[in-house]
Amino acid sequence: MEERKHIMLWDYEQPVAIRFGNGRVREIKDVAADLGLTEGGLLVTSDHFVHDGTAARLVKESDGALAEVFSAFSPNPDVTEVDAAAAIIREKHLRFVVAMGGGSAMDLAKAAASIALTNDSIADYHGTGKPMPLDHLPLIAVPTTAGTGSEVTCVSVLTNRALGKKAPIVSDGFFPSVAIIDPELTYSVPPHVTASCGMDVLSQAIEGYWSKGHQPICDACAIHAAPLVFKYLPIAVAEPDNAEARQKMCEASVIAGLAFTLPKTTSSHACSFPLTNIHGIPHGEACGLTLDWFARINADAQHGRVQEFARAIGFDDVDAMADAIHDLKVKTGLRTGLKDLQLTESQIDDLVRISRHPNLYNNPVEITDDMLRDMYEHLAATD
Repeated sequence: MEERKHIMLWDYEQPVAIRFGNGRVREIKDVAADLGLTEGGLLVTSDHFVHDGTAARLVKESDGALAEVFSAFSPNPDVTEVDAAAAIIREKHLRFVVAMGGGSAMDLAKAAASIALTNDSIADYHGTGKPMPLDHLPLIAVPTTAGTGSEVTCVSVLTNRALGKKAPIVSDGFFPSVAIIDPELTYSVPPHVTASCGMDVLSQAIEGYWSKGHQPICDACAIHAAPLVFKYLPIAVAEPDNAEARQKMCEASVIAGLAFTLPKTTSSHACSFPLTNIHGIPHGEACGLTLDWFARINADAQHGRVQEFARAIGFDDVDAMADAIHDLKVKTGLRTGLKDLQLTESQIDDLVRISRHPNLYNNPVEITDDMLRDMYEHLAATD
C-alpha cells in the first residue's frame, strides 16, 4: 500500500510551436503566412523598439502583414492599457497579434488578443474568478529578454492600478500560436535587467520542479534549464555581446518556461508580488531574493526529490545549491537583502499578509505566517 501513495497521474500538452535561432525575427512574415495571415497584424512592442526603429523595420519587412503598432503600455501593464489595445483591434478589424518584447508586451498582447473578440473589459476577468472566453486571435510571441518564458505559457500578469491589484489570469486561449526566440534581440538588454530576468528563469525552473504539480516532462526541462543559468548568467551580465552566453540564456528561458507552465510556480513567486508592487523591486530580482531561503525550507520535501534535483544539476546537496544561488546574486549585482528599505514592523506585516498568494500553496512544505515573518525579518536586517 505504501508504494501506491507515490503513483502519479499526469498530462502534458504544449501547443506552442517554437522557432529558435539568431536572426529568426525576420521570419515573422513567413510564420504569419503559414497561419494563413497576410494582412491585419498588430505589433505590440515597447517604446524602446519604436524609438530605435526596430518596429518600423519589422512593419516594412512584413510586406503589409503588420498594419498597426501599439506601444502605449507600462512595464507592469494595466487593465486599461489592455482595453486600449483591444479597442484598436476591434476598430481596425485586425486579424492577428505579434508581441515583441519582455513579459509586459507578452502579457498585454495575450489578454488583448482574447478580450478583443468580446465587448468586455479585461478587468471583468482580472482577479474575479470569471473564466476567460477561449476564443482568441492568433498570437506570435517574440521575446527580447531571456527571462519570463511567457512566449510558451498561458499566463498574463496584469495590474489594476485603480484597485491596487496585480494578479495573473490563466487561460488556454493565451497560448501563442508560435514563439520566435532570436537571441540577437537580447544583446541590447542592460546588465541589471539581464541579471533580474535570468534570476526569474532560475526561479521558474526550480519552483516548477518542486511544485506540488510537478510531473516528469517538466522536471526534465527544469533539470536542463537551471545549470545553464548558473553557468551563463554571470557571463551574459559581464559580457553583453557574448553570443554563446546570450544564446544559452535564451535556451534556458524558453525551457524554464516549459518547466513551470503546467506545474506553476510556488513560494518565491508568491513573495515576489508584494516586493514588486509595494517596494518596486524588479520581478526576477524579487523572486531570487527569497529563492535560496525557500530552497533550504524545501530541502527534504517530497521524499528527497529536491535533494535529487540539487544533485542532478551538479551540487552535493540543497544547501550547496542555496549557497550557489546566493553567490549568483552577488556576482550579478542583485539584492541579497532589504536593509536599505528600513522596513518597519508594519511593512513586514504587510509583506507577510500579501505573500499569501495562491502560488504559495503550491509549495511542497506548508509555509506559515511565522516562517514568512522570520524570512522577512532576516532580509530586513541583511544588506
